Amino acid sequence: MSISQRNVRLFRNGRNQALRIPREFEIDGDEAIVHKEGDRLIIEPVRRGKLLAVLSTLEPLEDTFPDIDEDLQALDEDLL
Repeated sequence: MSISQRNVRLFRNGRNQALRIPREFEIDGDEAIVHKEGDRLIIEPVRRGKLLAVLSTLEPLEDTFPDIDEDLQALDEDLL
């Protein structure tokens, strides 16, 4: 992984501190997650729907699963 860097200026936007992200560092989407590790700010894109896309590519499972309810007591219908 190559690391590139660029100096940017910080500015105020109302009560928030902001910076302009240079074009070569643009993040896909319109939302990001920011977290702080020591004196570093880390900005990551919010990834939505990726898990469902991956799961949809998987083949169905052929295994049979045990009946986990077989040792449970029957429900008392009066309590429901």
